[in-house]
Amino acid sequence: MYSVIKKCLFRMEPERAHQWAVNALQAAQQTPVLLWALERKQAVRDPRLAVQSGQLHFPNPVGMAAGFDKNATIYPALAALGFGFVEVGTLTPKPQPGNSRPRLYRLEEDDAVINRMGFNNKGIIQAAHSFSTLHRPSVPIGINLGKNKKTPQEEAAGDYRTGLRALYRHGDYFVINISSPNTQGLRDLQHADSLQFLLSDILEEREELRRETGEVRPIFVKLAPDLNADMMTETVQIGVKLGIDGFIAVNTTRSRKDLVSPHRTEEGGLSGRPLSSSSTEAIRLIYRVTEGQIPIIGVGGIFDGKDAYQKIRAGASLVQIYTGLIYQGPSIVRSINQKLLSLLERDGLDSIQEAVGLDA
Repeated sequence: MYSVIKKCLFRMEPERAHQWAVNALQAAQQTPVLLWALERKQAVRDPRLAVQSGQLHFPNPVGMAAGFDKNATIYPALAALGFGFVEVGTLTPKPQPGNSRPRLYRLEEDDAVINRMGFNNKGIIQAAHSFSTLHRPSVPIGINLGKNKKTPQEEAAGDYRTGLRALYRHGDYFVINISSPNTQGLRDLQHADSLQFLLSDILEEREELRRETGEVRPIFVKLAPDLNADMMTETVQIGVKLGIDGFIAVNTTRSRKDLVSPHRTEEGGLSGRPLSSSSTEAIRLIYRVTEGQIPIIGVGGIFDGKDAYQKIRAGASLVQIYTGLIYQGPSIVRSINQKLLSLLERDGLDSIQEAVGLDA
């Protein structure tokens, strides 16, 4: 069925097609019985797929990456598609339109997408309202935070602290996005001195919120694939030393190696199949640096269960998809989870957690 829908969607301008999908999922959310039927059809319920990370329970390791549900308006419908967790955002303190259009390109010949969206979103106040009104699904919800484009670099920590405080009671975990290539200067925050100050400030805010609420929300840092091994190692070591709870590997890349699509020269971040190997290598490096003691969410180039299993064996406790969903459709979630079960049986493993880091 998706092959027919895909033909229609791929005739549309990509951002318009994305909005059509968002509208369709919002419409589905208006009918609880439809969400129930969708989840019943899509979800793969098997205890071997469950992941326990700290206080968070994930029914399966396959999550929706940030960028699809930018404004936290469709996470109940995404959860009903069978995802084990959903990450919303990127959200900034103030609403912003993002970069000028067109800013999203399909590279069909490469199973890839280039975007230069620029954190377009309606801001944290609108997101908080959405969280207060929508049905809460049973899977964990992550909130991806960014800084506003007009916020000076030296004041970036304030934006992340503002987002964390405003949405703290709504997120099961939070992501500090300092790796998008589409906000000028954002990736400079990954450099040692800037990173030390930024993360210290954010974790100080988290400690204040812990004292006020009695709740500790895990904080992940999302890393760029374009860091060399030494820089990524240093970034990870700083994060671990300060008390960061985990890492997401990786964001989109500026690399254009071996692409054939006519859109390959467009500015922005590349996602999809070409990112697969660099993502897996980053996961493996982080796992080794942290000696497997820090959870890693692997993302980049996952199109099937074998791709997901490769990242898990490299060291990822959980994985996320986005571009794969665009090209394969909603059935990809169920397909990946079913394949993971067959691979566990092949390898004689009793749970997906036993596979984490086996190839690292």
